[in-house]
Amino acid sequence: MPGPEPVNIEDRTGFESIFDGKTLSGWDGDPALWRVEDGTIVGESTAANPIKKNSFLIWRGGKPANFELKLELKMNSTNSGIQYRSVELPDQGKWVLKGYQADFDFVNQHTGLLYEERGRGFLAPRGVFATKETGKPPRTLANLKPSEDLKGAIRINAWNTVHVIARNNTIFHIFNGQLVSAFIDDDTEGRAMDGLIGFQIHVGPPMKLEIKNVSLKTF
Repeated sequence: MPGPEPVNIEDRTGFESIFDGKTLSGWDGDPALWRVEDGTIVGESTAANPIKKNSFLIWRGGKPANFELKLELKMNSTNSGIQYRSVELPDQGKWVLKGYQADFDFVNQHTGLLYEERGRGFLAPRGVFATKETGKPPRTLANLKPSEDLKGAIRINAWNTVHVIARNNTIFHIFNGQLVSAFIDDDTEGRAMDGLIGFQIHVGPPMKLEIKNVSLKTF
């Protein structure tokens, strides 16, 4: 018996664009790091303009709880991530976020995993459906495809389609149409059920992050 028809990863039905393609209206970040160029959000650090801590471009349009986020991403070095259900840490500096992150690293060792920035750390490795209970470490519920197989679905220094789904305490990361990690967060003391969306410039060597076609569907 045939299964359901696959969803086109480019389908944005019911989604609303949260980047106008021309300006950073509705977004907030260090102007020395972030700009718009040719319809694309560009975050860039240079040897002449290094950063001392991870810095974020933050969407100020709300704090989504249950949502789907779609975007296209390209990066030429170092490490980045898509933050969601995050909070600001003003005592750590301006444009600093703590929260869930869909990781993207240039060497493609971890891309797609679920990491909690400035929080509980690694929650769901690439290729794993994991869970976490209060007071206990994360554990594997099931394996998805092997991490090395999923690694081949990630495009280095080229455009990738990223789809993040957050429904109640369940989270999915989908890269280029492949489910790369999934997580059930039963840690009632540590989890977040809503929060800010943002993009990361990471400390380290100079890097350039490009993001376009950013759209959001909330429930």
